[in-house]
Amino acid sequence: MARPSSLSFVPGIPRRSLNKKGTMETSRKPTGERLQGVNVKQPFEMVVCDHGPTVLRVCRAVVGPVDADDAWSDTFLAAMKAYSDLPADANLEAWLVTIAHRKAIDITRARARRAIPIDPIPEPAAVPSPDDHSDLAEALERLPDKQRHAVAYHYLGGLPHAEVAAIVGGSTDAARRAAADGIASLRRTYRGIDPTSARPGKE
Repeated sequence: MARPSSLSFVPGIPRRSLNKKGTMETSRKPTGERLQGVNVKQPFEMVVCDHGPTVLRVCRAVVGPVDADDAWSDTFLAAMKAYSDLPADANLEAWLVTIAHRKAIDITRARARRAIPIDPIPEPAAVPSPDDHSDLAEALERLPDKQRHAVAYHYLGGLPHAEVAAIVGGSTDAARRAAADGIASLRRTYRGIDPTSARPGKE
């Protein structure tokens, strides 16, 4: 028996489901078209690569260079555990800085409880590296907590004042004033790298 020349004669397929060329019509859209507008979360390793340097700068500014690595590790360990529940359209940078803020508070409290030796053993002086800005860290450490946090999160973390306020508490105007006051103090006490040369967040 001769083979039908088109699908229009295939039993079991209604003629109305075939177009004029005898091929099947479908209501499905192309894959690329269906995925438009869908937010896909990137692998956590990419999150670390993209935002790790920013979080480290924030940690150094808030807890100082000695505890910065611990704060950074604690931040990303907590972030890794919670990443699966984070919405795909969430602001990753604000989320990570919020975690870093909490870990910095934990480290600061633990440091305050830490026993201070009566006769500390002197350590050999370390040779400063070109990237060592310990004097800036010391200048930041002398700022009041709210000013230090506002400077770190806005100028080093790149967050808008509104998101800084959500992290540290208070209003957007208060966060803006704290950041401005902190920068003014740094300009008087630190004459090295201008903190505003970093990437401040938008208003």
